[in-house]
Amino acid sequence: MSWDLREMSDTLRKTTFQAISHAGGGHYGGSLSVSEILTVLYFKVMRVNPENPDDDERDRFILSKGHGGPALYSTLALRGFFPVSELDKLDKPLSKFPKHIDRLKLQGIEASTGPLGQGLSIACGMGISLKQQQRGNRVYILMGDGECNSGQLWEAAMTAGKYKLDNITAIIDRNNCQIDGTCDDIMPIEPLGDRFTAFGWHVLTADGHDVEDLERALDAAALVKDKPAVIIADTVKGRGISFMENRPEWHSGALSPEQYEQAAKELGVTA
Repeated sequence: MSWDLREMSDTLRKTTFQAISHAGGGHYGGSLSVSEILTVLYFKVMRVNPENPDDDERDRFILSKGHGGPALYSTLALRGFFPVSELDKLDKPLSKFPKHIDRLKLQGIEASTGPLGQGLSIACGMGISLKQQQRGNRVYILMGDGECNSGQLWEAAMTAGKYKLDNITAIIDRNNCQIDGTCDDIMPIEPLGDRFTAFGWHVLTADGHDVEDLERALDAAALVKDKPAVIIADTVKGRGISFMENRPEWHSGALSPEQYEQAAKELGVTA
């Protein structure tokens, strides 16, 4: 099946917004910044099977920035893993959709995440295992740029370089915001690309809100041999809602009725 990726990414952003709003608030900023990235992965690049989420032939996806769970839940729903209507249960007691993703609660989730910096270590374990089994599956991981402050992430980056894990593609949501301020103010991470290069990675860049550019970068990453690949995707925190864009304070929050009305209008949400 072929999808219009631009249209799907808009639908995903609206669906994510509605799910968070229905829950009474949550992680708007970092969920809205990754709509195009998740769209290109799940509707174009990755091998996934909603009818058989544990298919041995599937590619693996790790959302290392686990607070972006609403965006991933919405992606899985739109891709057919479960009905979109179930997103109304986001952050409800005993639901399958906690604020931070839990692989034991929902099929299609490969790793439980939330504490930042751990996802790349999980990806390395998967990548090594798949190499040992001589399988062609790929591992994709989405990380936040604030998450790159974590030392464990760089230990995993060394591991991926050492073992030449060319079945791993990492994507960094480079929106330059984290919970307490801008990345540049809290803990600068530049020159980010040079750092990954020094750890033995192939570095690519992309416009994180341009589906064609993301597809180009992901295709190029898949061709890299004997090195893991990382795509630094320039994005905007809170993309699509003017008063949230590039505002660290919207890492998480709740909307007033007036703010909801404005945000819904800007996104084109009609119901």
